[in-house]
Amino acid sequence: MKKVAIVTVAVLALGAAACNKNNTDNNAANETAVENNAAYDVNAATNDSVNAADNALNATDNAVGNAANAVDNTANVATNQ
Repeated sequence: MKKVAIVTVAVLALGAAACNKNNTDNNAANETAVENNAAYDVNAATNDSVNAADNALNATDNAVGNAANAVDNTANVATNQ
């Protein structure tokens, strides 16, 4: 009976030890999560601004191309008359 009691106490002690919080590990994990989320937010903001600038450049390129086509069309009309 003593062996059963000793084993039971050992199992309960190990179970209790496993349930103890390790605040250092939890704090480190939380800090890592905060840093990862901050990096994600910065990357998303950077990507948004890069995409906006790229879209603006594409629109400008299209406008210049349209103006060049209009000049070319005007020259063709003048030549054909």
